Amino acid sequence: MPATGTKSARPAPFPVLSYTTSDLSVFADTHLLLYAASGCPDDSVKSTCARQILREKDIVISFQVLQEFYANALNPRKLGLTHSQTLAYCQAWLTFPVVPLTADTFVQTLELATRYRISHWDAAIVAAAQQAGCGLLYSEDLNHGQDYAGIRLENPFRGL
Repeated sequence: MPATGTKSARPAPFPVLSYTTSDLSVFADTHLLLYAASGCPDDSVKSTCARQILREKDIVISFQVLQEFYANALNPRKLGLTHSQTLAYCQAWLTFPVVPLTADTFVQTLELATRYRISHWDAAIVAAAQQAGCGLLYSEDLNHGQDYAGIRLENPFRGL
């Protein structure tokens, strides 16, 4: 995990938009990153699980996931991290392939939201996982075990 109080508060350059993934790649929703960064004692079991997943799996995220992490990490009612701490985590997350949001992602989002009756934001996560070619999506927000147009959803914190 990134050290707090790093000298440079500048984020790493945004990675090139080309990336290589496989159907073995795992798309991570925002909660995975938030638990990994959490220092809250109530989150300790989920934090340990999230950190292990991030170390051991072929993780893919999206621009939306980065934005949601940034906003929630700074929020004093969520993680309450400093700007420098949040940027340090974002630098670490930028080492994962990042799926950009495109017009095609938006159109797919609308179709998925209607088809599965899920929120626009959840549908955008599923659309990004599809765009990346991931076969598995880790999220707390959708139905564990459900297939969303070829993307299998698992809640990695289920039962914890």
